[in-house]
Amino acid sequence: MDVNEVTPMELGPGIDVRMLPGMPGIRTWVIDLAPGAEWPDLDVHDTYGEAYFVVSGELIEGDRTHGPGTYVAFGPKTSHRPRTETGVRAFGFNYDVIP
Repeated sequence: MDVNEVTPMELGPGIDVRMLPGMPGIRTWVIDLAPGAEWPDLDVHDTYGEAYFVVSGELIEGDRTHGPGTYVAFGPKTSHRPRTETGVRAFGFNYDVIP
């Protein structure tokens, strides 16, 4: 499937998400953040985790910059607030059940 053909939903200024078909218990998505965009609120993972792979650009988490080819995973009881200075596309998934 060409992810560019999936209609994006705007999550905030400069932040688009495309929800992709997945499997039970896993939500799969592609996000695009425009240069200078920051996640609108703290992204909290109380019970389940989240992971993403940076396809292009750079995604900043705290004081760490993740470039193309980087895989980042968050476990339960974690939070983060991603941002970018250059723009970024990332592919990821959220667990809806404990893996």
